[in-house]
Amino acid sequence: MTDLAPAVRFHLDEGIAHLVLDDPAQSANTMNPAFRAALTAAVDALAAAIAADPASVRGAVVSSTKKTFFAGGDLVALLATGSAGAAALFAEIEGIKADLRRLETIGRPVVAAIGGAALGGGLEIALATHHRIAVDGRYDVGLPEVTLGLLPGGGGVTRTVRMLGLQAALTGVLLEGRRFRPAQAREAGLVDELVPSPDDLLPAAIAWIDAHADDPEAAAQPWDRPNYRMPGGTPSTPALAAMLPAFPATLRAKLKGARYRAPRAILAAAVEGAQVGFETASRIESRLFVSLATGQQFRNMTQAFFFDMQAIGSGASRPAGIPPRPVTRLAVLGAGMMGAGIAYTAARAGIDVVLKDVTTDAAERGRAHAQTLLDGLVANGRLSVGQRDETLARITPTADAAALAGCDAVVEAVFESVELKHRVLAEAEASVLPDALLGSNTSTLPISVLAEGVQRPEDVIGIHFFSPVDKMPLIEIIVGARTSDAALARAFDLAVQLKKTPIVVNDRRGFFTSRVFGSLVMEAARMVGEGIDPVAIERAASLAGFPGQPLAMLDEVSLELPQKIEREAQRLAEASGTPYESSPAMRVLEELIGAGRRGKAAGAGFYEYPADGRKHLWPGLADLFGGDLDVPLADIEDRLTFAMSNETIRVWDEGVLRTVPDANIGSILGIGFPPLLGGALQHVDGYEAADGSLGVAAYARRSRELADRYGDHLAPPASLVEKAETGATYR
Repeated sequence: MTDLAPAVRFHLDEGIAHLVLDDPAQSANTMNPAFRAALTAAVDALAAAIAADPASVRGAVVSSTKKTFFAGGDLVALLATGSAGAAALFAEIEGIKADLRRLETIGRPVVAAIGGAALGGGLEIALATHHRIAVDGRYDVGLPEVTLGLLPGGGGVTRTVRMLGLQAALTGVLLEGRRFRPAQAREAGLVDELVPSPDDLLPAAIAWIDAHADDPEAAAQPWDRPNYRMPGGTPSTPALAAMLPAFPATLRAKLKGARYRAPRAILAAAVEGAQVGFETASRIESRLFVSLATGQQFRNMTQAFFFDMQAIGSGASRPAGIPPRPVTRLAVLGAGMMGAGIAYTAARAGIDVVLKDVTTDAAERGRAHAQTLLDGLVANGRLSVGQRDETLARITPTADAAALAGCDAVVEAVFESVELKHRVLAEAEASVLPDALLGSNTSTLPISVLAEGVQRPEDVIGIHFFSPVDKMPLIEIIVGARTSDAALARAFDLAVQLKKTPIVVNDRRGFFTSRVFGSLVMEAARMVGEGIDPVAIERAASLAGFPGQPLAMLDEVSLELPQKIEREAQRLAEASGTPYESSPAMRVLEELIGAGRRGKAAGAGFYEYPADGRKHLWPGLADLFGGDLDVPLADIEDRLTFAMSNETIRVWDEGVLRTVPDANIGSILGIGFPPLLGGALQHVDGYEAADGSLGVAAYARRSRELADRYGDHLAPPASLVEKAETGATYR
């Protein structure tokens, strides 16, 4: 074997050329400079071998020695590329694509042998081969670039459109950024063949090459063969041409008008590329890729969804040196919607659950909710009847505290009352294992106060789920004043066991997510009280990238909840002798509550909830508060995002937040901060002003501008002003 370059090894073995992806400097292969040089050298060597003796090479196999096939682009290098590096990045991308194009037109059948994850650039390498074989298993294949604010720039758009057709490629692969298991990838047309084990990969690849030795089309991509027709037609095909005008409108509706750049660029690359030849389409794709990769939105989303998620997933917030201890039997106290959702999620994760409520009937209703969710999975073909029954059998409803015997963890999910939570935790503590984790699902009450009601305060910790539990991916873990590192490690492990993303924060009333969520919905209510059109407020939220609309979300949690939180905050302030000033938003809520409009559960709030139609904003809001105050839409958008980011800064200053990744991921996954901004603190570090200025100083200037127009509550916190003056960031 001859090593031409370390990142891609080339050798010939009995007529089969092997291109082995194996970067010696990294645990995973990426499109770094070593790969780029090695790919060129390997394709050069393959071409030279064929030229020297055509009979000596009957086919080629691309494989990997790593656990993954190929990890994709070098995101660290991409993040460092600014607009000044756009031309160099374009040349770099075009160079890689030229080598992949040479590989697929080399005149010999080329097979990709995929034995592990092939995402982004990894799948794009495989798409440049003529046949893709994957080991069946639980790893991912796909083009998820859109979730990072990018498009597949290594040929992914150009090739999938030609393989699958314009509509199938867009809706099935590109715009969703879906990750497929190998069997799903085969169904989608991204993989051609499955084998049961890694040992079967190379024999299957060589067998396919030998089986197609006499088939000249096996050595050519479909679009390079005579008489190729794009599946579903090109944009000039009458049937497809009639549908094309609906594509942008459908995408806009799906995005709710939010200013995501990547999906629009993908649509442009696909449609424009489908009208021209392969090389021109590839060049269009490269130009749009560079435009995204040198923009701030890509930096925001990649920082959050790759690097921040990677930091959380690596267990950076979990105390070191404490061995894992999986939960085997979980006590869930309270069988309402939240408790039932927790029980369902735990049972789905393979944990036995004792679901306790004050009556057996109430506990049974909680179990019935879990059954309804499981029945939905059966109806959708995602679960068999046997799997449903097996999962449901893990949930034991009860009203008897003695049934909690043997539980090694507790999560209480009862009403937000210190006295009630003290009572149920103490009752559970007496029945569960003597060292069981004692968790509370409270969203606002201090964990240190709740720990006063049990004998083992060091085992008490906040485990805050979000509603609906079966869909929301986040758990906020709250560390009380006496919570031990062992309890934190166990709570972190439980969150992972439940397939949730855990963030860790310190104890204070409202913690992180509830406080910052409150700043969002109360800012929206405040604007209603100022006479700003509620329709404009909800519309601005959608344009800013919020997945939900703040007035609708306030209806969901009920208008009475902020009122109760306000009263408690006022009581505590008075008890400590601290002046307290009520938010103007409270007047809005009080007037609505006085009018019998307490939120969605009551059937009326900011919205009307007709039984025979869609919800809509209550027309009576204009009579109560006006609605014709003319303010720029951009100001409404910024008031919503800045209210959340400024409150996050205050939480950070108070020591509630422990890490920047927790702030960013918690704000996106837990309380709906716009993903395109990268999270509540990334929004500050990566702020892009209308005049093109970037960063903390630009954010501070805009915050002061909003405060001058709409009130000091939007003023930049002092710590932010200091960072702006010194050039510091939160990263």
